[in-house]
Amino acid sequence: MMKPQAKTIKEIGEQGLLKIIQKYCPSNIIGDDGAVIATDKNQLLVTTTDMLVENVHFSNLTTSNYDIGWRSAAVNLSDLAAMGATPLGLTVGLSLPPDTNINFVEELYQGLADCCQKYNCPIIGGDLCKSSIITVSITALGQVFPDKIISRFTAQKDDLIVVTGNHGSSKGGLELLLNNELKSSLNIEEKTALINIHQRPQPRLDVIPFLWENNDNITVSGMDSSDGLADAVLQICKCSQVGAEINANLIPISPSLKKLVGENKALEYALYGGEDFELVLCLPATNAEILVKKLGKNSAIIGKITAEKEVKLIDKTGKIPEQILSLEKGFQHFK
Repeated sequence: MMKPQAKTIKEIGEQGLLKIIQKYCPSNIIGDDGAVIATDKNQLLVTTTDMLVENVHFSNLTTSNYDIGWRSAAVNLSDLAAMGATPLGLTVGLSLPPDTNINFVEELYQGLADCCQKYNCPIIGGDLCKSSIITVSITALGQVFPDKIISRFTAQKDDLIVVTGNHGSSKGGLELLLNNELKSSLNIEEKTALINIHQRPQPRLDVIPFLWENNDNITVSGMDSSDGLADAVLQICKCSQVGAEINANLIPISPSLKKLVGENKALEYALYGGEDFELVLCLPATNAEILVKKLGKNSAIIGKITAEKEVKLIDKTGKIPEQILSLEKGFQHFK
């Protein structure tokens, strides 16, 4: 017996759609014109907003409905991690064509809810509207103690630069999804690992507690690597009015990615591929070394902050010519 076809949003209307969405939100918060959430009086409120637009940030060729939801939450939670903040909740702005199948909404919200639940972050509200394409706009709220803020503006000369995990893997996963010819070089476990990194990124909120263990008086500068490792270092240096020296040999890159595209292309993916959602942190040498030891697998010190106003990529083996990194090589909207 054939399963009956699911209804569209046009058929159930706005109120019917709201009933579906409310299942994924705390019942004691949703229903009024605004959400009321408690904050610690000694902490500061952090807000961040990201939009994911159909055929710009996702498509049905590379991302399931569930994974659209997961990624929508993850990119915002990653921004909170990049500020050193603990999540309080997020809101969801959703625009949809009227002929959208309601299964899409159910699956998207399940992905949202599962990612949020992992990081103890409730969905506390949002908005709905009709549009010609699907757009998911998330605003995430968090809190942070004033002396524990991670900022792009505070990197200092001789700070070491720490990355919390591999880079380039998300781009590798995307290429696997788009290009079947690449798949022959990897086994199923290797393919699946790279694709999962692209489809279900893990915001590094787990790193934050390690930063402040016995380190109450240090200043940490940083951001996430959502637009690529090179972009993160360049943005930090621009805001802090410093430079950096990055050692290409120290950048953590998955062996599977190198196997897939070769070492040179893997390095390019690591620098400019984006969407790895690791943290790039600048902190004093002793603290950097302790942090990497605590984090373990795939975290690394990749370079240092300098007084010069440029970011150099060096290779002590001599295989890669020294080069000056530039924002122009990475992804930018409207370029």
